[in-house]
Amino acid sequence: MKRLLPLVALLLLSCSTPDSGPTHDLVIRNGVIYDGSGGPPFKGDLAIDGDRIVAVGKVSGRGREEIDAAGKAVSPGFINMLSWATESLIEDGRGLSDLKQGVTLEVMGEGSSMGPLTPAMTAQELERQGDVKYPITWSTLGGYLEMLEKKGVGPNVASMIGAETARTYVLGEGDVDPTPQQLAAMRGLVVQAMEEGALGVGSSLIYAPGGYAETDELVALSAEAGRCGGIYVSHMRYESDRLLDGIDELIEISRRSGAPAEIWHLKAAGKTNWDKLDPAIARIEAARASGLRITANMYTYTAGSTGFDAAMPPWVQAGGREAWIARLKDPATRAKVIGEIRDPKAPYENLYRHAGAEGTILVGFRTAALKALTGRTLAEVAKERGVSPEDAMIDLVIADGSRVQVVYFLMSEENVKRQTALPWMSFGSDAAALAPEGVFLKSSTHPRAYGNFTRVLGKYARDEKALTLPDAIRRMTSFPAHNLGLKDRGLLKAGYHADVVIFDPATVGDRATYADPKQYSVGVSHVIVNGGVALANGEPTGKLTGRFVRGRAWTGWKDGGCRKSAKDWTW
Repeated sequence: MKRLLPLVALLLLSCSTPDSGPTHDLVIRNGVIYDGSGGPPFKGDLAIDGDRIVAVGKVSGRGREEIDAAGKAVSPGFINMLSWATESLIEDGRGLSDLKQGVTLEVMGEGSSMGPLTPAMTAQELERQGDVKYPITWSTLGGYLEMLEKKGVGPNVASMIGAETARTYVLGEGDVDPTPQQLAAMRGLVVQAMEEGALGVGSSLIYAPGGYAETDELVALSAEAGRCGGIYVSHMRYESDRLLDGIDELIEISRRSGAPAEIWHLKAAGKTNWDKLDPAIARIEAARASGLRITANMYTYTAGSTGFDAAMPPWVQAGGREAWIARLKDPATRAKVIGEIRDPKAPYENLYRHAGAEGTILVGFRTAALKALTGRTLAEVAKERGVSPEDAMIDLVIADGSRVQVVYFLMSEENVKRQTALPWMSFGSDAAALAPEGVFLKSSTHPRAYGNFTRVLGKYARDEKALTLPDAIRRMTSFPAHNLGLKDRGLLKAGYHADVVIFDPATVGDRATYADPKQYSVGVSHVIVNGGVALANGEPTGKLTGRFVRGRAWTGWKDGGCRKSAKDWTW
């Protein structure tokens, strides 16, 4: 017995040391904690049990798995406020180009969304598919997002209902105005999607058929989103010559509907419009000062990426892609379209006019015969074919049976840098979540797909000091989470979902370029999504713990469902 007493005393002493305590699923040790609030960082630990953070700061006990984050930043996972991972996640659920940047939530639904769909819309979408082929087994937006979660995805996923999608469901793709009964049906689709978990209504107003919607129609749909606790987000009707008119319309929609509003990828497009950034900022800040909740997001590059539909007049696109291409085959219509493309006073948003043929790079085709042109400028292809750039543009659309994906150089670096510092600015890639492998090698892309978020951390926060690192993290985490009305996401806080990023502030950065865009970012070592380690030591683990992140009106919530008006929700 005397021999056992010293051993018992030793065991009791070891149980009372500071390291004693519960065993956690995962503990991150010795990191520099940036909790997402924008406040100063502090050294500490973080503990996770299941899908939740349970302790931040001093963590007692041990982890079944532990990560040493010494010398690295530990932050909430980043929110991609404008993702086009709708199809890429079906092909490859890992979402690697975003995962390697620390993105843990993809927010989709810029104008069009993956539901609701009529049988005719489903058939049309199947016919129009590009490199990524997939069956469409859902008919609602909620059904699509549930499918992704069931299939398995690395990041969390969420979506707006597309105003264009609701319009097409009821009206088709023509340039028509809804009757009161048709508008009521569209409003009903918004409510249905919101109660399925959508975060709001998204519009994209430079494209047909979404741009056929007039302001009153958008106010009506946004009012439904607002009373369902959601937001109105818009690729505005104008981003270049009439930028200020586009901002005025968005503010009016917010004011009349009661819904908060956000501008997708704010920019002053075209050199002749670069000086419009100051009055644009002034308009937004005046609206905010008046009590409206107006915010914006951006990608951190001087070029955008879209299609040749953003160069052609809306009237020629009425009725959908097939009708558009059929009209372009008519010589008289073709001549009229070319005349409008070249006309600086034509009354539509023409991004090509500001980029020019030399500033337009071809990056995505459907047909194998045209893929050899990938990476060439429109000017080069037109010269090689002995035709005008406008004729080459039309020829490519007809031959490819698509809008043809291109990169347009439009913005100034000075303006991009200034925008990153705006306190009401968050960030979105406006791109898919890709990988330099498999089907994704068939087309090129914009470097923002691989570098948008690490570019904020490296180029603009660390190197150019346009914003501080705590503020950069805030505006990629808690700020967009708050704007979207998300529950328990965006902060490193006990009780919150365990979406966590570990990165090296000294090395984090983008490597993608316009010439070689398929290059992963560097400096992010670990990404945890709902407690699952999706990226470890810079490499994907294959864990697909992403979830469908639902909005506040989801009927599965205890307090879900829509209210009488947007004023019934707190933000």
